[in-house]
Amino acid sequence: MEYRTLPHGGEKISVIGLGAGSLSGTVEEMSAVIDRAIENGVNYFDLAPSVELPWHAYAEAFSGRRDKVLTQMHFGAVYGDGKYGWTRDLEEIKRQFAVNLELLKTSYTDVGFIHCMDDTDDLDEVMNGGLWDYMKALRADGAIRHLGFSSHNPDIARRILNTGLVDMFMFSINPAYDYQKGEYAMGEVAERAALYRDCERLGVGISVMKPFAGGQLLDAKTSLFGRALTHIQCLQYALDRPAVLTVLPGVRDMNDLETVLNYLDASPEERDYSVIGEFTPGDADGICVYCNHCQPCPMGLNVGLINKYYDLALAGDEMAADHYRKLPINADACVKCGHCESRCPFHVKQEARMEEISRYFG
Repeated sequence: MEYRTLPHGGEKISVIGLGAGSLSGTVEEMSAVIDRAIENGVNYFDLAPSVELPWHAYAEAFSGRRDKVLTQMHFGAVYGDGKYGWTRDLEEIKRQFAVNLELLKTSYTDVGFIHCMDDTDDLDEVMNGGLWDYMKALRADGAIRHLGFSSHNPDIARRILNTGLVDMFMFSINPAYDYQKGEYAMGEVAERAALYRDCERLGVGISVMKPFAGGQLLDAKTSLFGRALTHIQCLQYALDRPAVLTVLPGVRDMNDLETVLNYLDASPEERDYSVIGEFTPGDADGICVYCNHCQPCPMGLNVGLINKYYDLALAGDEMAADHYRKLPINADACVKCGHCESRCPFHVKQEARMEEISRYFG
C-alpha cells in the first residue's frame, strides 16, 4: 500500500480507501471485508452507508485498532429508521453523531464532513443555521480532528475552501465527470482542473468518490464514452489529480474488494489510462493530464510531474517551485527528440512546454 500525507495534520492516508455506500451482507460478512481491507493496508474509511447495518460491521472490525484507522463521518447523513436519510436539522445531526461515536466506541472522528453541499441555499443554511458553528466547536474540543465537506459542485467547493478552515474535501473525480460527461459533471474542464490545483496550493486533501462513475465507466454499454475503462485505469486517473490523497471505491462484498486491491500489484501498462485522449472534448486537447503515457523519456525527464509542478506554481502554490527544483532532472534537460509528443494522446506540445517551464523556474 502507498500512503500520502495530509498536509494539515501529517496523517498517512492509504491511496486506496473504502467507501461504505454499497457494502452489503450480514454484519459478519461485512466485517470480514473491512478486516481484509485493513490487512492489506487500507486505513481510510468513509462512513456514509446506504443503511445503518454497516455501522455495526465497522464497529466490529475497528474494535481494538481504532488508532490504526482514519474515519470520515458525514454531518447530515442520518439513520433514524435504519435507512440513510439526509437532513440539516441540527438536533438530529447531534443525535446521530452521538450514536456514531457510541457504536464505534470512540470519542472522535478523524474528519468531520459537511454532507453533500451542492447549492447556494444549502450552503447558506449550513453556514448560518448553526451546523458549521457546531462542527467548529467539536473540532476545538477534539471530537473532530479535521473539518471537511463533500460536494459535486466546484463553485460551492470554492466558497467553502475560502473559509480557510477545511483540511479535506470529498469530490467526484473520474474521466467522464472531468470531461463534461454525466450527471455529476459539474464545471468546465479547466474549472475542475483549477480546483484540484487550488486544493493542493491550500493544503486541502481530496478524497475521491465515484471513481467509476457509479460503475458506468466499467462497461462499454453504459460508459459515457462508449468505451469501457478498467477499475485500475479509473483509480490511477483519480490518483494522478493534484491534491488527491485517497480514492474511496464503494465495494459490495469480498469480490469487489479484491478487484480494487488488484490496483496495488498492477503494472504500468495496466495503469495507463491514455486511451481517454481518444474521446475527450476539444477544449481538453493540448492540456497535459500527467498520464505519463509519454514515458520513458530518453533523457530521464518525469514529464508528467514537471508539468504538474509548473501548473501548481502558476496556480500560486509556493512549494511547487521547491518540489520542481528537487527533481533529479529538470525541464532544461529536454533535447527535443520528439518522443513524448509522438506518444501524447492529448497532443501536448511538450518540447515548447519544457522550454517555457525551464524559463519560468530559471
